Amino acid sequence: MKDLSQLTDDALVELYVNGNNEAFDTLLERYKSKLYSYIYYTVHDEDVANDIFQDTFVKVITYIQAGRYTPSDKFQAWITRISHNIIMDYYRNISTDDTTSSDYDNGEILNTVRLSDPSIEMQQVHDQTLAEVGQLYKMLPESQSQVIYMRFYQDMSFKEIAEELGISINTALGRVRYALINMRRIASEKNISLAVS
Repeated sequence: MKDLSQLTDDALVELYVNGNNEAFDTLLERYKSKLYSYIYYTVHDEDVANDIFQDTFVKVITYIQAGRYTPSDKFQAWITRISHNIIMDYYRNISTDDTTSSDYDNGEILNTVRLSDPSIEMQQVHDQTLAEVGQLYKMLPESQSQVIYMRFYQDMSFKEIAEELGISINTALGRVRYALINMRRIASEKNISLAVS
């Protein structure tokens, strides 16, 4: 079998869409260092950076499976945009929670051109994902349905899920990842139509 590390990003995405999970692992290995560095450089907090990194790859999985990635996209730029949007959500939440709202660092981060407002499309994708998840997550094994519910419906961070369940953050990410894979399989087997445009 050909060494997956020699394949292009688009070839790996295609393999992953067709059920080869090792192809996704290869993509993760290829970009995790650069992506994590970008996130950490932006948020300057290790715990926050870890959570945003994990959440980025859950969204990458979801969007690929929903057909939201096309070969004309540059994979690295695409995943960076996804992490960027998650970072923006993080800072918006801080701004909402922070009644002083005069914090210099938060104001600076929100006003940089590099972190300009994301499009409405990402919110629509998020809402669509929740609708699809709601149809299928109850059909999963308990360990997987539990983390899906906590992540998507209780809006818990991976760190919070890990602490609540007494597992590592990587285990929480793994359960969400396999849950998404299983939901796609269940949808196919039961001919459930996912409303993805």
